Amino acid sequence: MRRSIIPGFGLSLGVTVAWLSLIVFLPLAALALKAAQMGPADFVASALNARAIAAYKVSFGTALLAALINAFFGTLVAWVLVRYSFPGRRLVSAMVDLPFALPTAVAGIALTTLYAENGWIGSLLAPLGIKVAFTWIGITVALTFVGMPFVVRSIEPVLADLGNDLEEVATTLGATRIQIFNRVIFPAIFPALLTGFAMAFARGVGEYGSVIFIAGNMPYRTEIAPLLIVTQLEQYDYDGASAIAVVLLLASFALLVLLNLYQAWNAKRGGRGE
Repeated sequence: MRRSIIPGFGLSLGVTVAWLSLIVFLPLAALALKAAQMGPADFVASALNARAIAAYKVSFGTALLAALINAFFGTLVAWVLVRYSFPGRRLVSAMVDLPFALPTAVAGIALTTLYAENGWIGSLLAPLGIKVAFTWIGITVALTFVGMPFVVRSIEPVLADLGNDLEEVATTLGATRIQIFNRVIFPAIFPALLTGFAMAFARGVGEYGSVIFIAGNMPYRTEIAPLLIVTQLEQYDYDGASAIAVVLLLASFALLVLLNLYQAWNAKRGGRGE
């Protein structure tokens, strides 16, 4: 057996596996075991009833919309932070990480205060017939807020490594700005953009604290799946809560697996120079 030149592999691997098992694997295994004890018929009845399906539509639909918004504007923010130097640049960069540091409940209260009909922004939108707070629009706003850093921080280092050389070469060859972006910049940042998009989407599906204050929490209308889990727990319906949680877990896990498979395929493709 060939020995690694880096010492301590066996010990570090053992600690890593033990720590991940304690923090990640065991809780998820307990959740899956709890759901498995229900039986197929009871699981389907709890996980796919009308109220649960309505909650899935709200959670997955708003999370997808928020991730798409972040994919566009997050790319723009990353571009500005990397390509331009301007007064207050570090302050803007720090604001990007604010959703990571700010308690989600505080963010939810702040957004509700701003977008309620008597809030600073909501009062301006109300005369136009646009209601944000306590609707799916408010949920999308909250999920956009919490998901923005994932896209920006995923794209930013790729743009920084890309530099201006390729763009300058393309310009000297007569390429337009749109052609440079489509053929030079976008292919380089797409894997990072896809990673940020997937992470923002997965975060949005499971988000709770920043959403419950602005959602309105109306069953079949603005009730998110994580809130339905909490409601089931408050009613001591542990089986129902476990079934819904497993559905969210499987959806997020499947997305992350697909993302990792794409990254592995893209790395292999890049290694072949294609």
